Amino acid sequence: MSNPVFSSLIPVVFLIAIGFIAGRVGWIRAEATKDLSNLVFVVLTPALLFRAMSSVHIEQLNFKPVALYFVAIGLLYALVFNAQGRNTRAAVLGLAATFSNTVMIGIPLIGLAYGQAALVLLLTLISVHALILLTAATIVLEVVEARQTTALPVAGDAPQRHVLETVLSAIKNGIIHPVPLPIIVGLLFAQTGLVLPDVLDRPLQLLGNAFGPMALLLVGATLTQVQVGSHLYPALGISCLKNLALPVLVATVCWLSGLRGLELKVMIVAASLPMGANVFLFAQRYQVAQDLVTASMAVSTALGLISITLVMSLVGLLA
Repeated sequence: MSNPVFSSLIPVVFLIAIGFIAGRVGWIRAEATKDLSNLVFVVLTPALLFRAMSSVHIEQLNFKPVALYFVAIGLLYALVFNAQGRNTRAAVLGLAATFSNTVMIGIPLIGLAYGQAALVLLLTLISVHALILLTAATIVLEVVEARQTTALPVAGDAPQRHVLETVLSAIKNGIIHPVPLPIIVGLLFAQTGLVLPDVLDRPLQLLGNAFGPMALLLVGATLTQVQVGSHLYPALGISCLKNLALPVLVATVCWLSGLRGLELKVMIVAASLPMGANVFLFAQRYQVAQDLVTASMAVSTALGLISITLVMSLVGLLA
């Protein structure tokens, strides 16, 4: 049990399993998961992220690993987008194959496995993860929709949505969000040289400590509500791209660029994480491939128990 891979993964698996059982027997009802999700994202997440970044100075951050991570993501996204036909469905599936659950699973896992320094690296990635990926996917999808719309007759006098307006709105929503915003505010606070007084720091610490268990329980409870059905095989294909192909690609790009040590470990493990819930919300918003994305999220999370173990066991050989 002294193996760092198993000692960090077992609590994650255990909490997800408890959440799954609680959801299956009805202790956590389906209608309650939305409220629990709001609690995690709107209360616990900002407390954890703000406190973690409130003592980090910008000169301590290293964006090179993050840049390399997005190079690998861009390559895989382009591959999926072209292979799936360059349409709106392809834009959503490209996001499904590249968007990791860096918050609900990544934060507790990376923190347990590699410590505070690794967590700062992960939070650096998280600070731009959703902003870059969701904005880029929005641009691609809006351009594709605009191209498809121009080939069709316009019904009535319905106003056309301007691509630039949508993109700017996506950027604004990506910043004013419970994940990037507390990271940015925490960094700005750290640059002032001030220290949080105990009367504020202790409640934030307690809320932040509650994030990991609550988030993982919620992941398990959510899995009981997903129907995979006829989408199993395509969902398995997308999950293999997300959980296995992406970390291999990230490892290759980072290794060839000279990245080593803890930075390499964190980027590879982050890439191996299951698909993030934002992909499902994105598919819902544009009403594209909703059933397949939902099934893929469930399969990716279940497969993650195996793939993360494999990746974390092998990553030490590279770093």
